[in-house]
Amino acid sequence: MLLLTLAMIVAAYLIGSISSAILICRLLGLPDPRTTGSHNPGATNVLRMSNKLTAGTVLLLDILKGTIPVWGAYFLYAHLGEQEPLYLGVIGVFACLGHMYPVFFNFQGGKAVATALGTLLPIGLGLGTLLIVTWLAVAKLTKYSSLAAIVTVFMAPFYVFLLKPIYVYPTLMLSGLIIFRHKDNIIRLFKGKESKISTKINFNE
Repeated sequence: MLLLTLAMIVAAYLIGSISSAILICRLLGLPDPRTTGSHNPGATNVLRMSNKLTAGTVLLLDILKGTIPVWGAYFLYAHLGEQEPLYLGVIGVFACLGHMYPVFFNFQGGKAVATALGTLLPIGLGLGTLLIVTWLAVAKLTKYSSLAAIVTVFMAPFYVFLLKPIYVYPTLMLSGLIIFRHKDNIIRLFKGKESKISTKINFNE
């Protein structure tokens, strides 16, 4: 079981390391998102450089990078008659780490908010709905995408506790990682220097 879990952790990291933003920009002849705009290889920056369809494609692929490893591991554990929520959490964390520090792209990645959302979606559509509504509400109220992401991942463990408590600890791991990745945004928010967003919807800032 341990060797199997280690293999899935490595696979999750490698899947997470596939930067859809960079690859799609290369395919369409767009600038490298790491050198343009916010320098963040995610859907938000791609939206600034192109259009909603391109950014939406990046967003979907970033979500799938989290969903595929966790869902695959969940069904594999179920087939083996095991229930290992902590292992699923670790697998989800490594999918996000792959997005943040992709081995295929000089370890220059994004914030992994969309990928983190993808890792939580297998818990249930109810949780996904709560997370999306929270992000939209905070973003609409404050106009800060980063603050919306921080509040959403902060609330995620509480939502999971209400819906499926067995996954609280794995969710805490993910939330802590995403909040840590936003440390620079948090500093800018306190200093009043964080950039606000437009009405365009995104999940990667």
